[in-house]
Amino acid sequence: MKKEIILAHLSEAKEELDGMLAEIEGDSDFDLDGYYVSFQHVYHHLNTAWNSRKESDSRMKNCTEEDFMRWRKFPIDFDLNT
Repeated sequence: MKKEIILAHLSEAKEELDGMLAEIEGDSDFDLDGYYVSFQHVYHHLNTAWNSRKESDSRMKNCTEEDFMRWRKFPIDFDLNT
């Protein structure tokens, strides 16, 4: 189950990124407000794919609002300075 959930989140992030690229490449009047919303969507799925990776199948299936909010935050175990 976990593999399928991670794949679903990564696929959603990829789909959003592909849409962003197409919009930027094809639109001379690029909308920064839409860009912001799209980035939020991408980060939500990437963060959730990472942060929920060690959760049990049961917890993933019965996700609470607290789980949802915790999983969608930027990972605290990433060191971007390396």
